[in-house]
Amino acid sequence: MFGECHAHLIMDGENYRKAVAVHANGVQEEDLRTKLAGYAARGICFVRDGGDSHGISARALQLAGEYGITYRTPLFAIHKRGHYGGIVGFPFDTWKEYEQLVGRVRAEGGHFIKIMCSGILDFRRRGALTEPPVEREDIREMIHIAHEEGFSVMAHVNGAKAVLDAVEAGVDSVEHGNFMDEDALQALAESDAVWVPTYVTITNLIGSGRFEDTAIAGLVQEQGERIRRGFELGARIALGSDAGAFRVPHGEGLLDEYREIRRLMLEAGGKEKESFAQFHLTEEELDGRLAEAEEQIRRKF
Repeated sequence: MFGECHAHLIMDGENYRKAVAVHANGVQEEDLRTKLAGYAARGICFVRDGGDSHGISARALQLAGEYGITYRTPLFAIHKRGHYGGIVGFPFDTWKEYEQLVGRVRAEGGHFIKIMCSGILDFRRRGALTEPPVEREDIREMIHIAHEEGFSVMAHVNGAKAVLDAVEAGVDSVEHGNFMDEDALQALAESDAVWVPTYVTITNLIGSGRFEDTAIAGLVQEQGERIRRGFELGARIALGSDAGAFRVPHGEGLLDEYREIRRLMLEAGGKEKESFAQFHLTEEELDGRLAEAEEQIRRKF
């Protein structure tokens, strides 16, 4: 079974506020054990978490071995104050404060640094994000400092320019990567970075009633074409579902992600685009590509 390369054990796949409230008076170990047991029951023995600001990841790190799970975590994400990221981590104003947060990850046993470079999809405005991305030089400096301290860097990043900025700065993994253009995809494919598209955070919204299905369907098609193009260009793409996000249950989310990526590669849908007309992967080839990308994440993170 493939590993889960992007999860948030603090979340429950249903309601973020409710999930956080479970741990309002301290980390509730029973909740974490239920989630870890769910992964183990599905044969998922590798989980890379995206962090949180409540100590959930830190406790999960202590428990995961009991379930035969290799667990990797940044403990918390780091974001520029005033930008998206408070949902999973802590802010900084100055580079000294950023360096202190990086030092805290080391002191508390985190495995890598997670940075926030953009907002998230604005599902009510097609093609839009919730906020402008972090400036290019700030993205470069966050990655540079983390690398200088010996850490790999996981970047939450959407939007063509922000992805390109992160890739050119040497980021180790691109998380989500919505709205990439050809230049960003080309650069990603030519780099050593792994892309974790978390596709089911979009596909699983269909039928939820939270947003208009026609708008979601458009995003599904567009991002599906980008993922297919990424494979065509030779990008390293790994499975990560953003487990814990709305309608992305722990354990099952990874299976959903694999089914969706498999569908993209094996079905004829979307082949009307000329650039995809001659491209296909067999199931064995797809599994091999996914396994190679996951192995790179295991080595780096």
